[in-house]
Amino acid sequence: MDRLKKILDVSQIRQADNHAIVESDISSWELMEVAVHAFFEKVMERELWRKRVMIFCGTGNNGGDGLALCRMLRKKGIYCWVVLVEFNEELSSDCKKNLDLLDEVIYLREGDFFPSIDQADVLVDALLGSGLNRAPRGLLQKTIDFINKSEKTVFSIDIPSGLYSDGLTDHSDIVQADYVISFQRPKMSFFLPENGVYVKNWDVVDIGLDEDFIQSMDSSVFWMDKEVERLVVQRNRVSHKGDYGHALLMAGSKSMMGAAVLSARACLRSGVGLLTLNVPGAGYEIAQIAVPEAMCIADPEGDMISLSIKKDKFSALAIGPGLGREKASAIVLEEVLKTVTKPLVIDADALNIMASHPHLLDYLGDHCVLTPHIGEFDRLFGASENSVVRLEKLRMLSQKYKSVIVLKDAYTCIASPDGSLYFNSTGNQGMATAGSGDVLTGIILSLLAQSYKPLEAAIIGVYFHGKAGNAAAEKKGMHALIASDIIENIFIG
Repeated sequence: MDRLKKILDVSQIRQADNHAIVESDISSWELMEVAVHAFFEKVMERELWRKRVMIFCGTGNNGGDGLALCRMLRKKGIYCWVVLVEFNEELSSDCKKNLDLLDEVIYLREGDFFPSIDQADVLVDALLGSGLNRAPRGLLQKTIDFINKSEKTVFSIDIPSGLYSDGLTDHSDIVQADYVISFQRPKMSFFLPENGVYVKNWDVVDIGLDEDFIQSMDSSVFWMDKEVERLVVQRNRVSHKGDYGHALLMAGSKSMMGAAVLSARACLRSGVGLLTLNVPGAGYEIAQIAVPEAMCIADPEGDMISLSIKKDKFSALAIGPGLGREKASAIVLEEVLKTVTKPLVIDADALNIMASHPHLLDYLGDHCVLTPHIGEFDRLFGASENSVVRLEKLRMLSQKYKSVIVLKDAYTCIASPDGSLYFNSTGNQGMATAGSGDVLTGIILSLLAQSYKPLEAAIIGVYFHGKAGNAAAEKKGMHALIASDIIENIFIG
């Protein structure tokens, strides 16, 4: 997992900046130029060159970024105003240098009327940077409120002004940015659901900091970007289905066979060599018709899975999608947890049964991958007052039970028993649809059967699940996207 990028806190970001300045023998102003140029190139991809832009700049280095951006936009022929919000008497040295290089600046002081924004198509927020640790007051607070009420498209440089970098913010005076372009790394706060209104969309640009230095820093929080794709093992030309594992999926009940079908189809699309479905008797014909590539074992009970089957020949197992919560299925789940030592995915109703029978948690181990969404997680382990508390609980429980836990959310977080957290970067809000989680279970099961370790399977599975959702959304749109569309766009490799 060394290839995955570490997420840094504010003090570590400063260390990385200073390291680049010393090692590259450049000034802080020159590093600012590199960073702003990277931001400039990224926003130009969004056709900002067709817009009229107004930039609100503070008096610190984030304001210096905004002043430099104005200079670059004007050089490109883009109509651009800059408003210097003078909430401090002193400007940072790099901010002042960029101000000296710029003509036609609008100064905004306490008591002044705000400038008209009628002619602007886009506002750029360059008021405050990542080092903020207290609520904005006075003119700053008023400017943030003005931007939020503008009904304009808002870009933020590095971080929305007013938002804390490392966790939850204890106030609401924060720019509600449509797009945030962050330098070198996303901020930890971007991944917290409470901050979704302030960070609607974000991207990251490389500003040339020393990656080896960053990766050497003490952080146990990681960001799952394209580097995940390098974890996928390529297939040998000379191989056969037996080389890619035999998975067992225990899923479905009389009224929820769709979950079993979706999970099975996703498992097959993700490269497993062989798949056997264990379903209730009522679902036997459905499974045979809907998933002809899979073998099928029917339970003698028509409505649910009620009896255990031999599991010796299987490489990996999954239990839960559409399982139901009947007593007979709970007994089967307990038998699975007690006896299975091969890689095991536990999802959906299997998690809900465990919430009702907490002693089952004692049978978890390092072969297990749990995949709860937030509601299931809270039922299983108790409610949390906010997402930061929930993430710390997630980390602690993964260590306690020696199991990988995949907390499904807009930015799914994977907890490893070694205490590390991995935040996913793929996916979209169209994936908030019935069956999406069943698809993920099938993908992870497939990867486990192909001999990926539990943490690897979870990371690769979550990343490519989100990537398939993005591809599906491009074709169908987010409103029309359904779980079957995700399956049809799975491409691992």
